[in-house]
Amino acid sequence: MTTSRRTTPLWTPSRRSLLQLSGLGAAGGLLAACSGPSVGGGGGEEEGEATDWASIEPATEITWWSNHPGNTKELEESYIAAFNEEYPDIKINHVTAGANYDEIAQRFQAASGTDDLPDLVIASDVWWFRYYVNGQIMAIDDVFAHLEVDTDDYVETLYSDYEYEDKHYAAPYARSTPLFYYNKDIWAAAGLPDRGPETWAELQEWAPALQAQVPADGQALGLGIGPSWAGWWFSNVIWGLGGNMSDDWTVTLDTEEALTAGAFVRDMYNGETAFAGLGSDTNADFQAGIFACLIGSTGSLKGHLDAAPFELGTSFLPNGPVDAPNVPTGGAGLAIPSSRTPEQQLAAAMFLKFLTETDNTALFSQSTGYMPVRTSAVEGDIMAAVYEETPQFRTSVDQLQQKTRVQDWVRVFTPGGDQIITDGIEELVLAGANPEDVFPDVSSKLDVAFEDNVEPYL
Repeated sequence: MTTSRRTTPLWTPSRRSLLQLSGLGAAGGLLAACSGPSVGGGGGEEEGEATDWASIEPATEITWWSNHPGNTKELEESYIAAFNEEYPDIKINHVTAGANYDEIAQRFQAASGTDDLPDLVIASDVWWFRYYVNGQIMAIDDVFAHLEVDTDDYVETLYSDYEYEDKHYAAPYARSTPLFYYNKDIWAAAGLPDRGPETWAELQEWAPALQAQVPADGQALGLGIGPSWAGWWFSNVIWGLGGNMSDDWTVTLDTEEALTAGAFVRDMYNGETAFAGLGSDTNADFQAGIFACLIGSTGSLKGHLDAAPFELGTSFLPNGPVDAPNVPTGGAGLAIPSSRTPEQQLAAAMFLKFLTETDNTALFSQSTGYMPVRTSAVEGDIMAAVYEETPQFRTSVDQLQQKTRVQDWVRVFTPGGDQIITDGIEELVLAGANPEDVFPDVSSKLDVAFEDNVEPYL
């Protein structure tokens, strides 16, 4: 088996060297093959440039691109109305720019260098860094300081997710982790304790009893695949086995731990001991009782509570044999394009500040299941009432504080990395392929993405 371990010293890129990557679009053949926007085309502020925000008047009209995470279009419109009560002179055009994070990213990349860019844009966990590399989004630290935003009150893990070289390039908005959901009625019928499995091994032990309670076309666990998802939950599996997908920029899918994780995923869906299934809509299938349990985003919590005809249970993701943090953060923040005028940027920052204020982020969490992005909201009166009435909401917050860790660079920082990893996982799941056959190719493609799109510009 070929190895992807790199013997040259690892590079810690500077802001200037990363901005040089804005010309990489022509070299991105691999990225085009992966159906993701190629790196390139941006242009942003250069080092040394600074805006005197005190001298700027906010624009009277800005545009916000959102996919309305958690079916929140009406809620987002209510935020705009509330903002306009305080700032009636700033009109906000609320645009549905895609059905999901990837569609917005495609549109944002396509609009680069044109007049069709928004003033505020959704930036998911696997896209914000590429926007930064392209010079497409601005650091928000200075404008937030001018607006006296209390950034110390942001949940540290969530705000630092957008930090690079001591600057922040987005603010947290619709933030989530994967969460374990289970059907308490099926659990009781199967004679299981009213809790989620502590480990993957325990879930495997429970699977036959759960399988007996679901339809013939169902499964114990519903777990979907696809971009911005498969590599996310796979992080939990591989971390629980003591492995990872990369060590900084170095791909580590050749390790024993990584190969064991790949084999585990293959066997989850294939063979006589399979206990996981796919569906065109795993959330709806879980609500219909086709799956006894589900791993899904915390952002789906409110939807499950509203739609499921059974009592919903929630718990942390299962552990592996290695006792260590094994839950990735995810979801999306909001970023401000660097090419907009200072007037537009200031107005966008004012609205971004408003969206993430304590009561507003608490309301967003209450309405969706996404996590409050401010510590004052996590323990505030609104969420305290929510936790008491609906304790399932507390699970994601506790998991965030106790179990999360920073994602592997190869997934969230390497251009096209998430799609490359997803393609490999789909081979394991859909074709029952062996990780020894799949991961070398995945590693090679990840190395090429790094070598073609980063390394030449050091």
